Amino acid sequence: MTSTPSPTEHTGTLTVSHEYGHRIVVAAAGVEIATYVYDDSRTPPFEAPKPYLHPLRTLRGAPVTAYRPNDHRWHKGIQMTISHLSGQNFWGGPSYVRGRGYTTLDNVGRMRHDSFDLVDVTPTALTLRESLTWITAAGEHWVAERRELRFHGVDPERGSWMLDFDTELRNIRGAELSIGSPTTHGRPNAGYTGFFWRGPRGWTGGRILTPDGGGDPESMGTVSPWLAYTGEHDEVDGGGTVLVFAGTSSAAVPLKWFVRNTPFPAINPSPAFDQEVSLAPGETLRLAHRVVIADRAWERAEIDAFVAEHGR
Repeated sequence: MTSTPSPTEHTGTLTVSHEYGHRIVVAAAGVEIATYVYDDSRTPPFEAPKPYLHPLRTLRGAPVTAYRPNDHRWHKGIQMTISHLSGQNFWGGPSYVRGRGYTTLDNVGRMRHDSFDLVDVTPTALTLRESLTWITAAGEHWVAERRELRFHGVDPERGSWMLDFDTELRNIRGAELSIGSPTTHGRPNAGYTGFFWRGPRGWTGGRILTPDGGGDPESMGTVSPWLAYTGEHDEVDGGGTVLVFAGTSSAAVPLKWFVRNTPFPAINPSPAFDQEVSLAPGETLRLAHRVVIADRAWERAEIDAFVAEHGR
């Protein structure tokens, strides 16, 4: 069924509310588990205004994202970003410059929400298809994005739900675009760019798990089909899990993990960790990722069982 939800529409296990021109909120069993802010006029230009997902919560209501933390005001929950795009910064904040370090430049762009091309509501899922334009600091249109978000897989017994995030980034600049990261510009082990999760402050020092049994900071820059992060909540008793499937990239460059548990929690399946990706005029980069939010700090056996059922 395809429809545009009224300001409040009940969809079986999900409730969808839409504050038109600003945000869409998804709830399960009375808990607002996800808020997608697609247009926020309050974001300062230096923070690279763009759509973001915050707050995200477990089915029990515990927050699993951070918003404008004091160390990086441009971090907002989960966002699609590019830190280095042919000299432009769609991440926010200063840019890493080889030989100079982080430098404030007049190069911070923004992403404009143009329309929702599909709002598909079923009893168990919400699918959004969105068109966006990436606009440079000088006002030039460089990227036409088609984005799809699917909220689904609510499983009260397991205490989990899922978000699928697929995007197509088409070069409309009229010249080649180079996608990179601070690592491609000279800073070791700082290959962040692309789809990025910033966790809550209380999850600092949490546990990182990977398929090969490794984890923790040694996972930086590695390649694996998934990565999980577990932490303990502030205010709410217990812990939670964020499981990210690296997914796929249409580029020849492999997706590599940017991940930290200190000085803050972060996960990013980077499409250009230490190798740049070039897009010719008219060419499209396609990325697909999945995020799972769970109520408890899952053990390895639980993660393996979930991955076997729901990997992508």
